[in-house]
This record gives sequence, structure tokens and C-alpha cells, in this order.
Amino acid sequence: MTEIKLTSDELRLISLFGSVTSASARDCIVDDKMDRVIFVVNKGQMGLAIGKGGATIKQLQQVVGRKVELVEFSEDPAEFIRNMLNADMVSDVRISERMDGSKQAVVTVDAKKKGAVVGREGRNAEKARLLAKRYFHISSVLIVSPEQQIANRVNMNNG
Repeated sequence: MTEIKLTSDELRLISLFGSVTSASARDCIVDDKMDRVIFVVNKGQMGLAIGKGGATIKQLQQVVGRKVELVEFSEDPAEFIRNMLNADMVSDVRISERMDGSKQAVVTVDAKKKGAVVGREGRNAEKARLLAKRYFHISSVLIVSPEQQIANRVNMNNG
């Protein structure tokens, strides 16, 4: 894993996160493009961060003035990606190394759930790409349905 450098603004937000939620965040990303703040929460602290009925996270969003998104950290890159994209909807995450040495994650989801996993305007997919690169040097995250994987294999074998 790489060393992550935080700006003074991000450090202030992490401190604020701890004060409001009583949970500890290990990272904070201010995503101006999607008008949100993403907190990476230590394992086992999601419930504390969200609060009963989402009360704590709603309070935090009011204080921050932006949408707040939480991701539970994992040392395992596949589990971390699964956590970012709604683990219940993800059937498989495979991480492989390409010929050029870069890493790629292929996330398999049911075709009917793909839109929900990708998110409006691709916000969930973008979050997964951002954090996978930041923590595990994974340069691309592809979200596919089983049907797409089969079609790709057939095309590769026929090409």
C-alpha cells in the first residue's frame, strides 16, 4: 500500500468526522467533480459512522455542506472494491496484472443490478476507480455482467 498525503482541509474533515460520528476515518477525499466527500472508515466502524437510522451521517452532511459517502476499508483489494460498490450486488471481483504491469479489477454484477452498482453519472464506479488506484495501484476497474464476460471470451477466442 502507498503512503497517502492529506491536505490540511482533508485533515480538518477527518477530525470533524471523528467529532461528529465517534468513529475513526483513515482517509478523506474531497471530490469536487461529484460534489461529495468520501471517508474511508476503519473496519467495523460503519455502524457507528452511519448512526441509528442514518442520523449521524445526516448530521455530518449538514455540517460539511456536501453529500458524504462512506467506504469500509479492507487490506484485501477485492474486498475493498466490493465494499465500495455495495457488496450485496457484487458477485465476483478478480484482480489481474496486465502485460504492461498495470493492475486491473474486473467486477462481475448481475446485468439487472449493473446500473445501481455503477451509480448515477457513474459516481460509484468513479469512486471505486479513485480509491482502488489510491490504495492498491489498480489502474482500471471494469464493471461487467456475466453475459459481457462470456461475450468477451468468445470474441477473444475468435479474434
